[in-house]
Amino acid sequence: MTTSSLPAGSDSADREQRGDLEQHVGTERLPREERRRRTEATILEAARELFAELGFERATIRAVAARAGIDPALVMQYYGNKEGLFAASARWHVDHKRLSEASLSDVPLTALDDLFSGMEDPERRDGAIALLRNCLTHESALGVIRDDVMCEPQAMIAKTIGGDEGELRAGLLGATMIGITLAKYLLEIPAVAQASREDIERVMAPVLTALVNPDA
Repeated sequence: MTTSSLPAGSDSADREQRGDLEQHVGTERLPREERRRRTEATILEAARELFAELGFERATIRAVAARAGIDPALVMQYYGNKEGLFAASARWHVDHKRLSEASLSDVPLTALDDLFSGMEDPERRDGAIALLRNCLTHESALGVIRDDVMCEPQAMIAKTIGGDEGELRAGLLGATMIGITLAKYLLEIPAVAQASREDIERVMAPVLTALVNPDA
């Protein structure tokens, strides 16, 4: 989908937009970095809601701005276009920081813990399922997740695994976690959907260990 670039505007117009937002979120007296952080949080909250409610195709920059109570130009100034906004909102659901920083021996249980920490939280689960649906139904959304959101963490995990098969094993780890997520929370395959977290961890931990650390 083609998105328009940020329209040129004067410094005074930009300051007016920022002032309107600061009044909206109550940040008038906060330091600049904290104002920016809250601005981004306000935009991303609105974006996550609308991508979940409307899907990638129907959600628009204007709709997100309206939900957040700010000018669309400010959303585009922060995120560039709808794809950039979707990537930023998706990172909230696909947070691989702990997994990227885990030691090799900790990767299997960290991967499982990340999965369950997100999916067992009702609010995050609904958003994550909506994200998966967007990826399954919209090529642009899939491309953003594959190339923008997951590429860097997967490269870091591959580096942790090391060896000639590091990238392949990291990719298969990601594929396995996506498969578990789809089977349990989206497709609701009975045996998997009804299994407890403890049972899945007990069965999958040695499988994942053999995958990422075959010498263990």
